[in-house]
Amino acid sequence: MRLAEAYASATIEQIEAALAGGKLVVFSVGRPPSPDHKVTRSAALAEYVFASPAVDDAKAPVFAENPVTVALVGTPGWARAFSADGAVVADFSAGAGAAEIKFDSISATPGFPLKVLSLKISLPAETVTYEKTEYGHIYLTGLENAHRKLSVRG
Repeated sequence: MRLAEAYASATIEQIEAALAGGKLVVFSVGRPPSPDHKVTRSAALAEYVFASPAVDDAKAPVFAENPVTVALVGTPGWARAFSADGAVVADFSAGAGAAEIKFDSISATPGFPLKVLSLKISLPAETVTYEKTEYGHIYLTGLENAHRKLSVRG
């Protein structure tokens, strides 16, 4: 989970409260470096609306509708969570493996349902650091895994 700057010092309870009535938008590829960056390389596969409260007593996510009908074909790779007023709260990894959001399917097909099985909200959130190299690349490194890097031209 990567928190937007406005929520950088928030507690889990404050994040859960911010998600109440908000939405979770699932994307395939093109995850921006942080939630404070616009989504430029991806279209939404599916959109969920959080109930109020957004999590139950067991800390499981609660949505107004789950599953939802998928809009586009793709493999869920990440999701962006918004508060009820539309402010970005956090970005989550999605899919298989160690992803923070798990679905009932590894792919999304237009017109078919996609169900969120779990969503993990945990602190400390992943942070991103930037390094400019002599070749003009920026490397983004997650604290959870110091060996995970993403190269971005620019």
